[in-house]
Amino acid sequence: MSRPLSTRRIAFIGAGRLGQTLARAFSTEGLSVVAVASRSAGSAKALAAQLPDCRAMTAAEAVAAADLIFLTVPDDGIASLAAALPWVPGQCAVHCSGATELTALAAAAAAGAQIGGFHPLQIFSDPARAIGLLAGSAVAIEVSAASQALLTDLQEVASLLQMRPLHLQPGTRAAYHGAASFAASFLLSMLDEATQVWGQIGLPPEAALQALLPLARGTLDAAAARGLAGALSGPISRGDHGVVAAHLQAFDRLGGRHGDFYRDLARRQLGLARASGRLDEAALQRLAALLESRP
Repeated sequence: MSRPLSTRRIAFIGAGRLGQTLARAFSTEGLSVVAVASRSAGSAKALAAQLPDCRAMTAAEAVAAADLIFLTVPDDGIASLAAALPWVPGQCAVHCSGATELTALAAAAAAGAQIGGFHPLQIFSDPARAIGLLAGSAVAIEVSAASQALLTDLQEVASLLQMRPLHLQPGTRAAYHGAASFAASFLLSMLDEATQVWGQIGLPPEAALQALLPLARGTLDAAAARGLAGALSGPISRGDHGVVAAHLQAFDRLGGRHGDFYRDLARRQLGLARASGRLDEAALQRLAALLESRP
């Protein structure tokens, strides 16, 4: 039978931005974080100093001191770290990677530990700010077939942090994580494309970004309120063939891959336009043919 989460002794191995955020958030919610380890002794000591009754230790010492251990290290280091640690039956080993499968924790499982994944779907570039972003965010949770008691613990952690759990199936983590990039760092790619185009027509990049960010935020707010199809705006949503043709002509004239980039995104918008029900099939087909055209 699983011990109550409130009695768990928790350790974090990895004191980077993710580890800092989660360790501090856990402690704030009354969970007992007793140990922190890191490749940098200074980072471990700095984080431990922010948590009550917590000590900086080596990774092996941290595992020995705790029964619920979170590995908040880079993906490529998870398997080798797990294989090097002194796991014992009854412990729980949890990695916080989005893309890495639970098989990276095979050494812990072989030693009798329960294994799982706990991946907060949020940005951690600034840990102090990230703590405030956890509530309302999603967290991807997965446990092995032999670790159902751990599932209860991780769901309780998500509830304490006011996060919405997503339950992943084995073998799906890379697709889950890769798709999440479209809603995260790939947004920066689209903003970069926009600022590059504006730069070619004489608008300075700094001014361009400041002009585009409110537009991006407004689009995200609309999606939250009305869904993706309901938030669709712009010439494709209106079936404005002439404006789309002018866009394509302008982008193709700039050279590079600006026109192709626009076509790829616009084709996906046709699906949203169809789902919105605003355009008839003839208008959609006319736009589709235009997007297949080349100068």
